Amino acid sequence: MKAPRRKFLALSAALTASCKKAEVPSESGAHMRPYGERAPQEQSVRIIRELTKSPGTGSSRTPLHEIYGIITPSALHFERHHAGVPAIDPATHRLLIHGLVDRPLSFSLADLKSFPSLSRICFLECGGNSVGDYSGNHQPTVQGSHGLLSCSEWTGVKLSRVLAEVGVQPDAQWMIAEGADASMMTRSIPMEKVLHDAMLVYGQNGEALRPEQGYPLRLILPGWEGNTNVKWLRRLEFTREPAQSAKETANYTELLPNGQARQFSFVMDARSVITSPSGGMKLSRKGFHEITGFAWTGHGKIARVEVSVDNGQTWALAELQEPVLSLALVRFRFPWRWDGAETRIMSRCTDETGYVQPTHDELLSVYGPNAGYHYHAIRPWRVLPSGEVVSHV
Repeated sequence: MKAPRRKFLALSAALTASCKKAEVPSESGAHMRPYGERAPQEQSVRIIRELTKSPGTGSSRTPLHEIYGIITPSALHFERHHAGVPAIDPATHRLLIHGLVDRPLSFSLADLKSFPSLSRICFLECGGNSVGDYSGNHQPTVQGSHGLLSCSEWTGVKLSRVLAEVGVQPDAQWMIAEGADASMMTRSIPMEKVLHDAMLVYGQNGEALRPEQGYPLRLILPGWEGNTNVKWLRRLEFTREPAQSAKETANYTELLPNGQARQFSFVMDARSVITSPSGGMKLSRKGFHEITGFAWTGHGKIARVEVSVDNGQTWALAELQEPVLSLALVRFRFPWRWDGAETRIMSRCTDETGYVQPTHDELLSVYGPNAGYHYHAIRPWRVLPSGEVVSHV
């Protein structure tokens, strides 16, 4: 019995020695940083499309295929600029409210922050998102085709609370919002929206707005096209008529087949898109894959999302991941077992009003091929036998 005892004692000694080695402190890691940054291995970036003849004018697109959950990191939120990003001192910035009001007033940022604050999660989408799809100019990736879309938690004050201080007169039908950028972005907003849920925003995702997102103050109109959410907000004028500014006449209108233009098409219609697998990706094997993506609508909540994995021949309900919020992105998920054959996958959504996302042909039958803005048709992706995912054409 002595031999087993000696083996046991030897093993115990070895374990004791290894435990003592584990107690030796390892080499210290990196120091703490005043402002956190992502790991160097994480390389998600926006696509930037800048007009070379007008520096600072253009757009950047959110990498939707690399976003977790529904909140877009502020650093990856899409941008659309018409004259670059102004540098504004928040200590001297003012918001003038005038026109058909009883008491014209000018508010500092500190004044606005003294009002009761609120936070709301909602999506923001450029009216020109997927503009090329009307004419068949399909982008090969979801970032290129749908990347002018993001979702944030916005913090500020409800505009109607501030307007109680100035006393908007009954005959005011429109609010003219003006930004402090070099283009003087100006949009006309009907009073119904102003009094319903418009916000004066100074915070995004828990911190101050970033300069590219309108620092120090912007307008947020949940569910409405992007450029009505005026950045670097400096003036609100109340009037009987809309301003008929360049960005609501020559631009941000839809040319219809009869030659007329559809103006003041504010609300973003129900839309969805598969972000994974999507263009530019490659399935590594046959078998199980999860299809996931986003759905959104400017008309309230998404009621359901359906997915087809056989070129639209059959449809099945996808799971909506909580939370399902009004006027916010909703993530959907669908289990799929790929058999290795070529196919097309696509999603379609229905919002709480009963509106169903249309096909490309259905949308063109109403708006024609030259409308440009507010494209929201079903977007298929083609999966090749090699596993490569490409644009559906």
